[in-house]
Amino acid sequence: QVQLVESGGGLVQPGGSLRLSCAASGSIFRANAMGWYRQAPGKQRDMVARIASGITTNYADSVKGRFTISRDNAKNTVYLQMNDLKPEDTAVYYCNIIINYINYWGQGTQVTVSS
Repeated sequence: QVQLVESGGGLVQPGGSLRLSCAASGSIFRANAMGWYRQAPGKQRDMVARIASGITTNYADSVKGRFTISRDNAKNTVYLQMNDLKPEDTAVYYCNIIINYINYWGQGTQVTVSS
């Protein structure tokens, strides 16, 4: 069983930056994929950024050029650097890790972009 704990969310003004962290209770070295998803009120949960097979990264079109996903195997942590934040980025952000083809989710962290 792998537990994920997200942190780094909060309130930020438009144009600001935040870095989300997702700390795993176990090793992420052999993860099949890692990613960040978000869910706004009344909407479905959508992929924001994802690393597959440790190499390939994918981003939602709406965040390309602004968000960057990265991993630190030594710290068993996945990050999401978010720059030039917009009000439409407001959502609960969830970390996801797939290990041995089993999905693990964090509890979510709220990101609010507002002036």
